[in-house]
Amino acid sequence: MVSEAFAMPPPQSGGGGSGSLFISFIPILVMFAIFYLLLIRPQAKKQKEHKIMLASIKEGDNVLTTGGIYGTIIKIKDDTITLQIADNVKIKVSRGYIAAMKGQED
Repeated sequence: MVSEAFAMPPPQSGGGGSGSLFISFIPILVMFAIFYLLLIRPQAKKQKEHKIMLASIKEGDNVLTTGGIYGTIIKIKDDTITLQIADNVKIKVSRGYIAAMKGQED
């Protein structure tokens, strides 16, 4: 009768173990670099621009909220902004919910 025998591969000579360990991490490092360049960096840049935009808003600016409401800023108090969205219609929103500033194209 013939039985199967499984053996471990022979050890590598010349200290190649540490080199192969480094080579096995190269694909992971490349994936992380691609992930950083395509996702993390652009998102951080967008957040920085949004923060600058929120700091520069003033009364009279036309803005768009994250809920899709266009309005004109009539009052800014700390973290609360009062928007006029129609004649005699005012709403209060948090400063963080301002998505974009719009020009005077009405």
